[in-house]
This record gives sequence, structure tokens and C-alpha cells, in this order.
Amino acid sequence: MRRSSAETKTVILAAARERFAADGYDKATIRAIAADARIDPAMVMRYFGNKEKLFAAAAEFDLELPELASELAGAGLVRHFLRKWEADEGLQVLLRTGVTNEAAAERMRTIFGGQVLPFVVRITGDPAGAPLRASLVASQLLGLALSRYILKFPPMVAASEEELVARLGPTIQRYLTG
Repeated sequence: MRRSSAETKTVILAAARERFAADGYDKATIRAIAADARIDPAMVMRYFGNKEKLFAAAAEFDLELPELASELAGAGLVRHFLRKWEADEGLQVLLRTGVTNEAAAERMRTIFGGQVLPFVVRITGDPAGAPLRASLVASQLLGLALSRYILKFPPMVAASEEELVARLGPTIQRYLTG
């Protein structure tokens, strides 16, 4: 069965996301991804050039940041990110890989810089202070994800969404508006 170019890219990206999730960046191979997609490895290279570019494409995420009133932004962000991390294992893979791989770390910086920073500017109305505020917000949200989903600290795993929102929301709020 012949696929269109767009369909082939979609199949490759789906296989890459699953393989990166299962094996991590370093252990995932173009050959394994191609086998998962049931195509020749040369096709992966044709569409994406190399493993790093394939990873960047597979690690493209829209954080879908909600519209929040500034006084509710801290709790809203914590709730949103908990749900996002739960729903999208790819973000967990990106975090896990970003700790040891520069390409993944750059992807994470690009995603957070391109999406969280404008959110913070909108909430604060402070373009000059927003980069530091956004970095502080990211440190809390990424720390939460690392301890809950990657390292799986038992108290973090056991905590309810509402408990985490109640405890971390005020800290995020202070970073945003304090």
C-alpha cells in the first residue's frame, strides 16, 4: 500500500515518539524507528535528515496554555501541567532525555521559551521581568514533573492533583505576580 508523503511523515513521527518513549533518545535508532513504521530506514533519513532532527520533530509540543486570570494563574498552571504530563508521555520522554542530551534540552528550552514566556508576559504585563519569572515557573513545573513522573518519589506520586495545586499554586503565583 502506497502512502502519501504526509501520511509517511505521520507514521514515522508516531513510531519515533513511541520508540523514544520506550528506549530514550540515546538507545533509539533510526533502524528501529523505521522497522516500527514498516519502512526503509532511508525514508526516515529522507524526511528528517538525521536522528536529532527526527527527535526535534517528534518532540514538537503545544502546551496548550489556558487563558487564565492573573490572580488564578498559579493554581491554573499547576493543574494544567499536571493534566498535560499525565496525558502526554512524550513530554515525560522529553524531560527525561533533556537531562542528558543537549538536543532534547534545547527542544525543552524552545518549547518553554516560546510558549511559557509569552504567557508570563501576558499575565504580568512586564516584558523586562518576564524571562526570569518564566524561568522560575518552569523550574517548579519541571521539578514537579521530574519528581512525580520520572523519579517517582512516592509522596509526589501519591499526592492528589488538588493537593499539589494547593501547595504549588501559591509559589507559582508568587513567581508570576509577587
